[in-house]
Amino acid sequence: MKKNVAIAMGGYSSEYRISINSGNVVYKNLDREKYNPYRVHILQKEWFVIGENDEPYPINRSNFTVTIDGKLITFDCVFNTIHGTPGENGLLQAYLELLDIPQTSCDFYQSALTFNKRDLISVLKPYGIKTAVNYFLNKGDEVEPDEIVKKVGLPCFVKANKAGSSFGITKVKQKENIIRAVKFALKEDDEVIVESFLDGTEVSVGVIMHNGEVTALPVTEIVSENEFFDYEAKYLGKSQEITPARISEEQTKKVQEIAKLIYRKLKMKGFSRSEFIFHEGEPHFI
Repeated sequence: MKKNVAIAMGGYSSEYRISINSGNVVYKNLDREKYNPYRVHILQKEWFVIGENDEPYPINRSNFTVTIDGKLITFDCVFNTIHGTPGENGLLQAYLELLDIPQTSCDFYQSALTFNKRDLISVLKPYGIKTAVNYFLNKGDEVEPDEIVKKVGLPCFVKANKAGSSFGITKVKQKENIIRAVKFALKEDDEVIVESFLDGTEVSVGVIMHNGEVTALPVTEIVSENEFFDYEAKYLGKSQEITPARISEEQTKKVQEIAKLIYRKLKMKGFSRSEFIFHEGEPHFI
């Protein structure tokens, strides 16, 4: 009997359109001989299934079901393609866990933790994982450019603490631009993290649980046409992704082991991707 799969897409953040594209790719490619895929749009004001005729059918949020043409549809699994909240920060995962509906992401705690840059760094540092020097601000805190520059130096990156895909990020080269960059980041989140600039080769390492073993995939080098791997570089073709990365065998093994360590220590599930910059020859987690 074929499984009913809800492909969750959309979300509440600036990454809505990216998520819709991701979800549609899954919808088009899921094996119809094994699965009945449903496009589930999860928006701030409404959740609904897009029917074959592109007509929306509202989701019953009390049990995550939908009625189409008089037939009640329940879901065997949720394929989560939401970028940002509520699909990456643990909210959707917690909701589905309460309903006992399997989903393709890690559990709610791991999702919430890995979406919060400050908290994730704090958890990983005791394991010897190198990161940029960072400075943290809450919305309403006084912004002190002199203190920030003293801590992290220039240039630096000002980022929304809980956001992805390079929304709310500014590379700051002059102290006078820090306050403006913080205000820009606060449009995406109520917390801001400022990080020191790491000059070096940027790489991405995928990790997956395969046959009961944590396995690192080949390392991919990221070369952006822009000053950093921003939205345009990620989604509008302004970057190169080179696999395998042009780093030494020793560096490859080292960064793969670190990525696997992160996966194990955080008790991740399914697949994950960790990004690093080789700064002064050492991989720094970003």
